Amino acid sequence: MKTFGISERRACELLGIQRSSCRYEGKPDRDQELREKLVNLAQERPRFGYRRLGVLLARDGQRLNHKRLFRVYRDAGLSVKRPRRKKLIRTGVSQSVLTAPNQEWSLDFVSDGLAGGRAMRVLTVVDNFTRECLALEADTSFSGERVTRVLDRAIDRRGRPVAIRMDNGPELTSRRFMSWCIERKITANYIQPGKPVQNSYIESFNGRFRDECLNANWFRNLFEARQRIAIWRDDYNRTRPHSALDYRTPDEFAAQWQRPSSACERVPQPEPSVKATLTAHLRAALTAEPGCRNTT
Repeated sequence: MKTFGISERRACELLGIQRSSCRYEGKPDRDQELREKLVNLAQERPRFGYRRLGVLLARDGQRLNHKRLFRVYRDAGLSVKRPRRKKLIRTGVSQSVLTAPNQEWSLDFVSDGLAGGRAMRVLTVVDNFTRECLALEADTSFSGERVTRVLDRAIDRRGRPVAIRMDNGPELTSRRFMSWCIERKITANYIQPGKPVQNSYIESFNGRFRDECLNANWFRNLFEARQRIAIWRDDYNRTRPHSALDYRTPDEFAAQWQRPSSACERVPQPEPSVKATLTAHLRAALTAEPGCRNTT
């Protein structure tokens, strides 16, 4: 415009820009002072978010809109970085067809409270085939070592299971519990997080246990809770008919697998070894009468 003496309209048309852009004059940065204060406070309090920094500014008499404060806080790069929680990735193990006891046990925890307000947890263990309740251990807290002691007592009575199905609780994923499974040669079948339906046997049992025992009783202390829970467990195994077992009790159903029902189902005895056979023939030859011995 100065060089060629043309109008603003003609110059903007030749350069291909808008006249509003040509006339624009930058405004002063009104957030500069606020940005400097936030940076200074953030250096003193590096783990404070924008809300806490806003409280500190308000104490100095500077009232700010929270949206403006957050915009300046974010543009200054002062956002606090929080570590993301690691999510457990677990591949679920499908339910296998069970044909005998001790093929798979289920394990879970049920929470309740005492009369004094103290929390209580109950460890439940069930045989998925016979539906027997193998353990109901009540206490205020459980560790991985405590869980293994309860399972050891159940193994002494019933024998070692092939696998145990459970969730991903801290007691069941500890090194103590996992090393115990490896030592006992027991497969740990962990379900996927957030999918309790993959442990349906113990979830069904927990529903009955809560409805018939925990909700029907008022426990004054832990000692009384253990007594009543033990009585209910004995009644569940020996008296209560189970619909999945053709309305037989779990003990009655398990008894069929402990003894054969007929002569044809008897467990075959192992054949004697060659050494045992020769020993028996030699003993018979030595004890026979002299006239009947084989001279060969």
